[in-house]
Amino acid sequence: MKVLVLTGPESSGKSWLSAEIHRQYGALVVGEYVREFIDLHRRDTCYADIDAIARGQLAREDAARATAVPLVVLDTHLLSNMLWSQALFAACPEWIEAQLLSHRYDLHLLLAPEGVDWVSDGQRCQPQLGQRQKFFADSQHWLERHQQAFRVITGDWSARREQAFAAVEQLLEQDQRI
Repeated sequence: MKVLVLTGPESSGKSWLSAEIHRQYGALVVGEYVREFIDLHRRDTCYADIDAIARGQLAREDAARATAVPLVVLDTHLLSNMLWSQALFAACPEWIEAQLLSHRYDLHLLLAPEGVDWVSDGQRCQPQLGQRQKFFADSQHWLERHQQAFRVITGDWSARREQAFAAVEQLLEQDQRI
């Protein structure tokens, strides 16, 4: 089983690319739990919600891993939960990073905010490019600091799809070369 993570700032194409990878490769996609949490509670999140949101995301990830399908695509993972918690509340439950580091991820696709327009959807809160660039930089810094495999995905929608598909092809070929 290969586990691919799409990460980066909001409105950079993570959900769209997850669906594209699903269509092309039949991957099992794990969506972003916080969206359902917000829809269910019909309010902005607060720091007290971070634990439940992160546990919900992790439970979905662990359930997908238990299926043992060839490719699992995570539309997001605990890195986003951790960075959003720090950005919005200047704090984060310590267990989140520990759990994040205890899981194996074969590759992260880190989506850059430039090249695609920000789209308001009622849940997004970083309309300024500079805000999204900071989130991107924080994501990249964490991935580098913890020696996580990642590729930066840039450009317009077509370029992003092409780069992501090339990364998936390479990831899937790794098993065949062994």
